[in-house]
Amino acid sequence: MSISDHASADAITVLPIRGLPEFRPGDDLAGTLAGAAPWIVDGDVVVVTSKVFSKVEGRLVPAPTDPEERDTLRRQLVDAETERILARRGKTLIVAGKLGIVQAAAGIDGSNVRRDELALLPADPDASAARLRADLKVLLGVEVAVVVTDTMGRAWRVGQTDVAIGSAGFTVVHRYGGAHDSEGNELLVTEVAMADEVSAAADLVKGKLGGLPVAVVRGMVPVDDGSTARDLVRPVDEDMFRLGADEAIALGRREAVLLRRSTRAFTDEPVDADALRRAVGVALTAPAPHHSTPFRFAWVRERRTALLDAMAGRWRADLVADGRPADEVERRMARGDLLRRAPELVLAFRTGDGMHDYPDAARSAGEQTMFTVAGGAAVQSLLVALAAEGLASCWVGSTIFAPDVVREVLGLPADWQPLGAIAVGVPEEPLAPRPPRDPGEGFLEW
Repeated sequence: MSISDHASADAITVLPIRGLPEFRPGDDLAGTLAGAAPWIVDGDVVVVTSKVFSKVEGRLVPAPTDPEERDTLRRQLVDAETERILARRGKTLIVAGKLGIVQAAAGIDGSNVRRDELALLPADPDASAARLRADLKVLLGVEVAVVVTDTMGRAWRVGQTDVAIGSAGFTVVHRYGGAHDSEGNELLVTEVAMADEVSAAADLVKGKLGGLPVAVVRGMVPVDDGSTARDLVRPVDEDMFRLGADEAIALGRREAVLLRRSTRAFTDEPVDADALRRAVGVALTAPAPHHSTPFRFAWVRERRTALLDAMAGRWRADLVADGRPADEVERRMARGDLLRRAPELVLAFRTGDGMHDYPDAARSAGEQTMFTVAGGAAVQSLLVALAAEGLASCWVGSTIFAPDVVREVLGLPADWQPLGAIAVGVPEEPLAPRPPRDPGEGFLEW
């Protein structure tokens, strides 16, 4: 299959149509253009600012001249024309409008209209382009393409440019998939937004202040392949930036929790110390009784081998005392190798800071349980925060069964109750969120 280049064979000329009036609702746009530019010929691309269609199609809304009242109305109109808010900064909204177009304020505009009006976008810019194309054929006997434009910003780029929001008789996208460049490299995904390029070229003669809303681009030799400007709107499921600020934050929160899973395979890559400290800082915000912070996290480095050896000795002695067979003892002991292999080891503790004293055993036990639950919340917060930093972890409860050994080796106070050990490292496989469980498995509703 032969694929042509999108470049024109000859020079391209951009011609302004001068002498146009201030358009108003009900005006004959095609007749006015035919009278002002009888020189339009076959193959021309007539590029029209969308505001012209907004005016002749009656998409003007009466508006107060008081700045605050006008702004209030504009915001109400933006809400009415918005399908989804993507971003917000101060009073500025970036939204997906009813046409699917992403732009500021849903295209609601107060420029180049009377001070007591606001303009909405054309209800169907593609249909507007098709009608004008058909009318010009009747009036001038010419086959032209029509492109309807609007001004908008672009992600990651400063400044605005005109782009196509309506089109008829024009191939809006030139696709190079399967073609090869001059060096023989295959062009796999290159697609040129031709309608947008024509829109930007025409704007170089239209401008914003000179009252020139229509221009003709000559030399393109347009082909009518049935496409319209709506084909330039990327489908939501293909849009890498489809989430607005609030949605992205919410999704990020959910995925951070689901990224947390027990990981036992780490690379040799060193753990970012700052990332580990940030995760601990997050964990220390976990809720706790009596406005206290009864948890501590110990990053064990110099005494790690001594600690694990002492814990292994206690664990082995307990298993032997239980009468476990030798092969089972070795098998269980081997599970602790994870804490030796992991790049880093963090221990979690619940302290007695802030704990109330009670004269009876029942309330004293309840107080200890309450503080232990708070410590568990801090441990989970740490695991989730590590996942959010891209670090894998695995919580192991072994220190809970040897609290005296842990305190003795590390020289810790008697009220430091171990809440398990956490192996930390860079995962061999990238972390991926797992699906949440069915809440029916453990959620009772009365």
